Amino acid sequence: MRYDKEKGSRRAFIKTTSAGVTSVALAATVAASAGPEAAVTEAPKARREGPPLAVTPACSGHETPASIEGPLFKPDSPERSDLITPGIRGVRLDLGGVVYDTACKPLPGTLLEFWQCDQNGDYDTSGFSLRGHQYTNSRGAFQLRTIIPRDYWGRWGQRAPHIHTQVQAPGGPVLITQLYFPDDTEAYGRDFAALNAADRLLNRACVIGLGASDNGHYTGTFDFVLKTTA
Repeated sequence: MRYDKEKGSRRAFIKTTSAGVTSVALAATVAASAGPEAAVTEAPKARREGPPLAVTPACSGHETPASIEGPLFKPDSPERSDLITPGIRGVRLDLGGVVYDTACKPLPGTLLEFWQCDQNGDYDTSGFSLRGHQYTNSRGAFQLRTIIPRDYWGRWGQRAPHIHTQVQAPGGPVLITQLYFPDDTEAYGRDFAALNAADRLLNRACVIGLGASDNGHYTGTFDFVLKTTA
């Protein structure tokens, strides 16, 4: 089934894949703050007060690398950019970026689907916690408010913290990929460098640019580059 923004159709995500290389650039931070129900914790003070991690240059025109979808994708997620719903705990992350084509032209109306595990390494398979989809704005930009996920053991062995993503420009093929975190990320007392090194699926081109915001949570940036024809 073709992309259909008005009908909210995302079934093409289940059957289609794509491949590519990434770039990272600056993006706006989500303005909304967590309510008391969210119980989201701050990033560690040492990381918060340190300098932000340098990001890679802006769009290079190389396609973002693809990865596996994994077994826990669920269709029909809610349309939302804020995944911190009541009961979600963890280190807050505001992630922003732009979706480009291979000519570095922004792609408005691009469909993005995000899903991830929680701070304990568990996925919600009965509902839609930490799952959602959204569309890029007129400038091709997106923003996501969520938490940093936990590592876990799965069918591929030790998995570093990651966010599953599917991206589709209007009428284009679907990119399925996973976003990772820098080695010096501090969350849940875990050694991200060791976890990243142990993950057989990790692609360093899919590591987000991560800095520390003034108000105590992480702010990340990642730009996707897509093929717009099959």
